[in-house]
Amino acid sequence: MTRTGFDLALEELHNDLLRMGSIVEKQIYQCMEALVKQDEPLAEQIIKNDDLVDKLNREIEDKCIKLTAKEQPLARDLRTIFTTTKLVTDLERMADYAVDIAKITIRLKNEKYIKELIDIPKMAVMVNAMIRKSLDSYVAADVDAAYKACKMDDEIDELYKNIFNELLTIASKDLKNVNQITQLLFVCKYLERVADHATNICEWTIYLVTGEQKDLNE
Repeated sequence: MTRTGFDLALEELHNDLLRMGSIVEKQIYQCMEALVKQDEPLAEQIIKNDDLVDKLNREIEDKCIKLTAKEQPLARDLRTIFTTTKLVTDLERMADYAVDIAKITIRLKNEKYIKELIDIPKMAVMVNAMIRKSLDSYVAADVDAAYKACKMDDEIDELYKNIFNELLTIASKDLKNVNQITQLLFVCKYLERVADHATNICEWTIYLVTGEQKDLNE
């Protein structure tokens, strides 16, 4: 493969990764829409669409393996391929959490919510914004943007704590709805974990540009 051909192969990987990221963002958005509206058909569609994410994950990893085996890339190119494999793993796990939330939606489909869901959807919006900004930092190979995107995790963690404490307080006064409250606590935890994976994307972006591994999940 010529250098031009190799660059085109890397660009294809890049585009595949962004396509996967777009699908994951949509999954996160839709799983929250399904939860709020108690939309069982949409929740089932989210679960079904996870196959698309898994398929794309395998395809990208396969391309990375073939590129590494055939071209024996050096330095920055090797880091790019290695980083891509790490990023798709994080994206695939984010999609898994969207599926988990969709399954909770199905479990709660016949229950009246203990309160209007406001803060949990707000948390999901923040998480999706963080995913987008972390991927943007990767696209631009922008270390400063990666650090800024990572800072969003602090706001998400703070909101998570507030929701967690509020739900526990409600549970202590309303034992008959403990199951629903527990399920909603899981939703919050899954969103918080998605944000952690977005932080991983920021870490891998920094590694791609600098060659240094940073631990920003603190």
